[in-house]
Parts: sequence; C-alpha cells; structure tokens
Amino acid sequence: MTPKRALTVLAAAAALTATATTTSSAAPVRAAACGAGYVGLTFDDGPSGNTTKLLDALRQNGLRATMFNQGQYAAANPSLVRAQVTAGMWVANHSYTHPHLTRLSQAQIDSEISRTQQAIANAGGGTPKLFRPPYGETNATVKSVAARYGLTEIIWHVDSQDWNGASTDAIVQSVARLTNGQIILMHDWPANTLAAIPRIAQTLASRGLCAGTISPQTGRAVAP
Repeated sequence: MTPKRALTVLAAAAALTATATTTSSAAPVRAAACGAGYVGLTFDDGPSGNTTKLLDALRQNGLRATMFNQGQYAAANPSLVRAQVTAGMWVANHSYTHPHLTRLSQAQIDSEISRTQQAIANAGGGTPKLFRPPYGETNATVKSVAARYGLTEIIWHVDSQDWNGASTDAIVQSVARLTNGQIILMHDWPANTLAAIPRIAQTLASRGLCAGTISPQTGRAVAP
C-alpha cells in the first residue's frame, strides 16, 4: 500500500469512528431524559374555545397528551379535532354528552359511545382506542359496551382537581406525584391548567419523566 493510500484509509477509519461516537452518544441522551419512565397527561371535555391555546402551550413545551373529547363538541368543532392530531396529540372517547353512564340503559350507553366514535372519526381524529367514562363512573355494562367498540377504559391515578378550582401551583404539585406509567386527569378548559403547562414540562424533566401515550393493552403510559 502506498503512503498516500494508507493515509486515505486512516482518514476514512477516523471519520467512521467519529460518526459512531456521535451516534452512540446521541442515543443515550433521549434515554436519560426519560430515564424514570413515561406518564400520561390527559385532558377531558374538549374541544373547546380554549383548545387552540392549550395545544400551542403543549407544543411549545414539547409535551404530548391524550385528549378525551366529548362527541358533541367534536361534531361541532371538527377543525379543532384535526388541530389536536396535527399538534401530535392522541384523540380519545369521553362520551357524547357527558352523562352519568351508570344511570343509563345499555342502549343509551351504546349511543353515547358509538356516536362519539363516529363524531371523532368524521372530524379526522381517527378511530379512538381509549375511553374515559364521565366522572370516572363505570360498571360491568359500561365496560362491556366500551369493549364492543374496541375501547380500553382509562380512569386515572392522580386527579389534578383543576375542574374544582385548583390553583396553578396545586396542579403542578399534582403532576409531581406521578410515577412511571401513571395517568393524571386534567381538563381542556381551566385557565389555571393552561398556565401550568410550562411548569408541568419543567417538573417532568427535572424528574426524568416524559409525556407518553397510553397503551390500549395495559392502560398505562408508555413511550410514544
């Protein structure tokens, strides 16, 4: 091998080593950022007049969430459902009119769930795989009807109490209680929840947690 050829080979080897080093060092950064696991951020009752601001805040802070939409609002605001998808969120079923499902007949429960599936699909939100019963109220009939539509029932591990006037500080403190795989209940409409988004992102990052998707198989938060 000529000296010139040897130098060329050495240079190529050095370049490959540098590339490998860069690639191997970049991969653990993501793993380290989510080293403590994933949690599920969920927002009920949308889409609403607040949805656009909420989506902007989530995107600006690098967060993804599951949006449990009411069918009546999805039907009335299809562009907002599409905006949820465009923003990288996952769209799920939260009944059509938010009734106490356990007080309804099987046929009425079926109507609440099926019409919401259709409204979300018609709006461009895809076919939901997750269902949250209003108020977290469920029974065997509600579960069986949801299962008939291929839906996994999702409740929550932590209630932010944002629906009950919780302060921004209290909402952030609720997020701080989450551990790997757990899900927090929040809502689309409270001003304090919107204000909490940047601090929610900071809180999760400081604890090595990332916002994940919710697995239909396990009902827990996992990597997207």
